[in-house]
Amino acid sequence: MSPNTNSKAGPKPRAAIEAMDPYRPPSSGREDKLRLDFNENTVGCSPRVVKRLGKVAAQDLTVYPAYEEVFEQLAGYFGVRADQMALTNGTDEAIQLVVNTYVGEKDRVIVLRPSYAMYRFYAQVAGARVIEIDYAADLRFPHEALLRAARSGAKAIFIANPNNPTGTLASPEELREILEAAPNAAVLIDEAYFEFCGRTVLPWINRFPNLFVSRTFSKAFGLAALRVGCLFSDAANIAVIRKGQSPYSVNALGVACALEAIRDPGYVKKYAAEVIRARVMLCQELQCLGWKYFPSAANFVLVQFGSASGAVLRMLRDAGILVRDRGYEVPGCVRITVGTIAQTRRLISALRSISRADVDGRVSQTVTPTPKVLPKRVKAGALR
Repeated sequence: MSPNTNSKAGPKPRAAIEAMDPYRPPSSGREDKLRLDFNENTVGCSPRVVKRLGKVAAQDLTVYPAYEEVFEQLAGYFGVRADQMALTNGTDEAIQLVVNTYVGEKDRVIVLRPSYAMYRFYAQVAGARVIEIDYAADLRFPHEALLRAARSGAKAIFIANPNNPTGTLASPEELREILEAAPNAAVLIDEAYFEFCGRTVLPWINRFPNLFVSRTFSKAFGLAALRVGCLFSDAANIAVIRKGQSPYSVNALGVACALEAIRDPGYVKKYAAEVIRARVMLCQELQCLGWKYFPSAANFVLVQFGSASGAVLRMLRDAGILVRDRGYEVPGCVRITVGTIAQTRRLISALRSISRADVDGRVSQTVTPTPKVLPKRVKAGALR
């Protein structure tokens, strides 16, 4: 008997998956443009990394990667022991590992809003109950609200510091209080933008057994395409994390390039320093043009263009400059990655042209006040 091709039979996905919005990063059509939309390194990785990549690619790629040397050298660079870190496929796998290890169906997971979409994503995949804590109207860190939620119980808490897309920082004291309020929760502090702010809680993994810290090579190091990250915690936690991790989740090319990147620390420091100078330049110009922006400790600035945001996005794209619409989280807001001084001057020139234009029938310098109420739900599909 031939199978019935019209049958409705087949595997049924879990309810948690069916209820999720699809994750579709808008990553196409970015060629030949000034890419200030995904917070990437805007000039490329260290030339030493490129040279090393060519050598690795020319070697035999039929062998699985070996990580022993990697753990020792990366641990030395970050100032931890090798048994206090896991090598991960970008920060995304670090988040996934924390969820897979500590979160079950219906467990409470606390995330901030707006923030990086993958915290909610992996919690939803696990079938967890996601508790969202809104940033204040001025996008200050919602310390008191988060503290109350942490004390009410959760299996995991995710905090980006600096936060994406706001660029804001939680103070060490605020983070310490969260860790103390939730001793039984896995608290992940995502430091993807550490190189642009210099503030870290990484040494605290020796003090707080519930602390996890993630870092990435996708931003300042310029290795986004290779997907390399690190997860740090108490050695006992990392031993458990590794039990649930694929043994070869990071490829040999990524491993080799990450090692070469830390051997050229001056390159990253020089790039980060220029970005910080460019960030100051951009913010000063935004103030002169009358656009409201939120102070940032990362390599991006969130700007409130209000009802003119759509027109600004289109006009910048027409000028060959890509920026990121974050209006689905903070209405009227656009996130602009900060690049080099030269790239920022090009951006400023375009913004000056736009500020003189009549946008959507009104003068674009009219700034819509920051909304006090965020949307009910953060949609998936937001890259860093």
